[in-house]
Amino acid sequence: MKAERLAIPDVILVTPPRFSDNRGFFSETYNFDAMSEAGIKLPFVQDNQSLSRQKGVVRGLHCQLAPYEQGKLVRVTRGAIWDVAVDARTGSPTYGKWVAAELSAENWSQLWVPPGFLHGFVTLEEDTEVQYKCTSLYNKASERAVIWNSPELKIDWPISESEAVLSDKDKVAPHFSEAKGWF
Repeated sequence: MKAERLAIPDVILVTPPRFSDNRGFFSETYNFDAMSEAGIKLPFVQDNQSLSRQKGVVRGLHCQLAPYEQGKLVRVTRGAIWDVAVDARTGSPTYGKWVAAELSAENWSQLWVPPGFLHGFVTLEEDTEVQYKCTSLYNKASERAVIWNSPELKIDWPISESEAVLSDKDKVAPHFSEAKGWF
C-alpha cells in the first residue's frame, strides 16, 4: 500500500494495490495492519455510502463533536470527487488550513480524514459513488457543518458557486468563524 502524508501531515492519502487481469481486478481496500503502518490506527465502527447523480454535488463541510468525533477513510467506487479536509482543532498549527485530493474509481486512492477535521467533497462526474469508514457512530446531536465556501477558509474548489448542488441543510451552514472551539 502506498501512503502519502499531505501538507497537513495528519491527513493521509493511501492507495491500495489493485491486481488486474482479463477478468477484472482484485484489491484489498482495507487491512488493519497496513493502515496502522501508514498511521491510521483507529478502529472503524460504521461504513457509509453515498451516490450523487449530478456533477457538482457538494457534500460538506461536516463533522461531529466529542465524544462522537469521527475519523473517516474515504474512497470512490464509481466516478470521481475532489475531497477536502479542514483542520478544526483549536491550537493546532494548521488550524483553519485545508488539504484536498482527487479520489476516483480510476486512481483507487483513499483519504484519511482524522477526528477534529471538517470533511467535504464535490463530485467531478455524474453518478459518483463514495464509500467511507467512520471511527464513531453517527450522532445527530453532535453533528455540525460549515458552509462549503466559507470565505475564511479560501478553499480553491474546482467548481463555481453557481455550479454547486447543495442540500437545504448545507446551504444554510454557518461560516468557519462559528466553529471555534469545536475541537
